[in-house]
Amino acid sequence: MLDYHAIADVVREAEARGTTISRVALADQAEALAVPEEAILEEMRGRLEVMRAAAHEGMRADLRSTSGLTGGNAHKMRSYAESGNAIAGKLFALASAKAMAIAEYNAAMGKIVAAPTAGSCGVLPAAILAMMEERGVAEEDAAMGLITAGTLGMVIAQEASISGAEGGCQAECGSAAAMAAGALVEMAGGSPSMVADACAIAIKNMLGLVCDPVAGLVEVPCVKRNAGAVACAVNAADMALAGVKSVIPVDEVVAAMREVGESIPKTLRETAQGGLAATPTGQAIAQRLFDKS
Repeated sequence: MLDYHAIADVVREAEARGTTISRVALADQAEALAVPEEAILEEMRGRLEVMRAAAHEGMRADLRSTSGLTGGNAHKMRSYAESGNAIAGKLFALASAKAMAIAEYNAAMGKIVAAPTAGSCGVLPAAILAMMEERGVAEEDAAMGLITAGTLGMVIAQEASISGAEGGCQAECGSAAAMAAGALVEMAGGSPSMVADACAIAIKNMLGLVCDPVAGLVEVPCVKRNAGAVACAVNAADMALAGVKSVIPVDEVVAAMREVGESIPKTLRETAQGGLAATPTGQAIAQRLFDKS
């Protein structure tokens, strides 16, 4: 059985069996939980349906959070994606729109899948759903993509962190981008080693990202960071699929993320005491929302 302490171990196991990371993890989890593989796949399909519903509801033009800080921008991004004018192409823009939609829906108290956290809930679903919509990826393959993403996430959670309070936003949106990048590669037919390279590249490009929520709410800049993180995931996946390798092995990258997270000052780890939260506008927003004197 796998211990999920090293992505390289999972890659080696998949390559030795001549199969994918998702197939290795699915078999391992079925054995560990003493359930049929189909039961786990059905659970993933259920998660996928929640993601799909959140993306749909989050696209509403009239959606607003309780604070009024966010809502409606995903609708604008979706319209732009459909216009044919997106600089990086429709899939890229559509993924950004879906990431914003799910994050805005979360801020409006909608039901989401924390993947791996509520603050980064839009990244992985957006990548999966955009591939389904634009590339015709089947639901079964999308569910397997979620298993690959979860496998990477389990290692990252154990060897670094997925908590903004512990490691900054690199631990939330960065981990989500890494998970999404790996899932994209596998869904596109890439090898297990390509999945690992995509995961590493995504983390490297998000390394050091701080967590500085304005007014302590998971809205500004969190919603737009979800869009930025899925963009990072798509780019990392494309690089890996092109044959670009990470010079630093993926597990060393994860270890570096842990070290960087530990060195980030507490003002930039979800406390709303630094970064964008400490700007004059950020402070004015917090005062407007919470100072009732």
